[in-house]
Amino acid sequence: MNAATKEPPSNAAVRTRAQLGMAAPKVTVEAHVGGGLPRFNLVGLPETAVREARDRVRSAIENNQLRFPQGRVVVNLAPADLAKQGGRFDLAIAISLLAATNQVPAAHLHRFEFLAELGLYGTLRHTRGVLPAALAMNDENAILVVPEANRAEAALVSSRTVVPCAHLTDVLALLADPSKPQPACTSPRPEPKAAIDLLSLVKGQQTAKRALQVAAAGGHHFLMVGPPGAGKTMLARSLLNLLPKLTESQALEVAAIYSSAGLMRDAYEATPWRDPHHSATAPAIIGGGVQASPGEASLAHHGVLFLDEMPHFHPRVLNLLREPLESQQATIARANYRVTYPANFQLIAAMNPCPAGRVCAQGACRCQPRQVQAYQARISGPLLDRIDMQLWLPNLPKEVLAARTEPATDTATLAAAVAEVRDRQLARQGVLNSQLAGPIAAKQAPIASAAQALLTEAIDTYRLSGRSYHKIIKVAWTVSDLNQTEAIGVQEVAEALSYRAIDWEKMVGR
Repeated sequence: MNAATKEPPSNAAVRTRAQLGMAAPKVTVEAHVGGGLPRFNLVGLPETAVREARDRVRSAIENNQLRFPQGRVVVNLAPADLAKQGGRFDLAIAISLLAATNQVPAAHLHRFEFLAELGLYGTLRHTRGVLPAALAMNDENAILVVPEANRAEAALVSSRTVVPCAHLTDVLALLADPSKPQPACTSPRPEPKAAIDLLSLVKGQQTAKRALQVAAAGGHHFLMVGPPGAGKTMLARSLLNLLPKLTESQALEVAAIYSSAGLMRDAYEATPWRDPHHSATAPAIIGGGVQASPGEASLAHHGVLFLDEMPHFHPRVLNLLREPLESQQATIARANYRVTYPANFQLIAAMNPCPAGRVCAQGACRCQPRQVQAYQARISGPLLDRIDMQLWLPNLPKEVLAARTEPATDTATLAAAVAEVRDRQLARQGVLNSQLAGPIAAKQAPIASAAQALLTEAIDTYRLSGRSYHKIIKVAWTVSDLNQTEAIGVQEVAEALSYRAIDWEKMVGR
């Protein structure tokens, strides 16, 4: 090769961040431009989308009248043992090449981190995981350059310097004069829409409404069983009428999970509500896939995961919820990565008692006992044991169903009581009653002697496991908080026991 065509070797390094679950580990993009035949090598454990950056970056540079380096180009994404996924490294790769060929000043590169996918004409495209990356910067004296399309989530991190840019040329202008004051990264936060008061539309079912308030006040998992049309789904959806808005820290944590999934919340402080279809797979519910995306259990963090027609979900998928229900985390372990997402959700489920939905309703079910047993067995005993409250909803009497008017349900008063009880629980123990470890709840809950005797008798009557026993104590404690009593009495224990009084064997026809 003619020596005149060779370029002197040159180097540059810029910073960016990878995504590993909720973490955003640092990545240094090192570019080396040397002589020899034109060739572009991208190393550092890049997966397919990262390797394709070679073509995106080349087009973006050339389409903006910039010079793509000739000769042998090596770009290293360090550390080499960290898997790199997605197009988030495009901008950092482009800047490193331009710096290595002296087309952008390299003196201030140490002050910046770059995180964006590039379009072929230099547009900075929406990139997942911007918010976790911004949070991971902590108090570092650095400026994070992100796409303009990510402005809304970047604006949530008000204490850190984040600069949204729409195009590669905007980034070059920023690097040309870093001292130029940048406008504050602000964006209006979407406000929660006023929820329809579904609770006031539910006819009858006063016991279920009371149970729903108890579940909301203590964050208890709740299963409703009953024939079709009893109001199970509407009652479940009306839970949102009783739950308070998220706190600032909770909302930021939820927003970071949605950012990791490449999603953006419709309303910042609204309680998350996830309602997956029963055909959802294990990765869709728990999380996983090529990029270890969070599943519905994590997207429902600090909110509600609603499983309608619960037995229609695959039993293997349902059983995967057992661990998150206990640990409040969803861990995804694969051969080349292991990530953990928070999954502190409240499970609300609804189901018919049998495939036809008529068992114990009117005595006219066409299902055989073995069919009913197989249907109910799709929900395993260990999973049922983790559901704090299980309530039978009967058919509405014809007088109630045909009535044109219904006694008004004061939803606002119920919601205010729920908020007050939640504040009391958080002040008392730092978590809601449902989130207390069972032995701790049994030790700390103030239980009257007569109520303790009733609990002891219930162990044999209801054949309670240790977990079920502790859950009844926690539900009774929430009832006591709602009743504003000093100690858990017989009335509170009796109400808590009534929420676990479904006779599953009777429904099978034994």
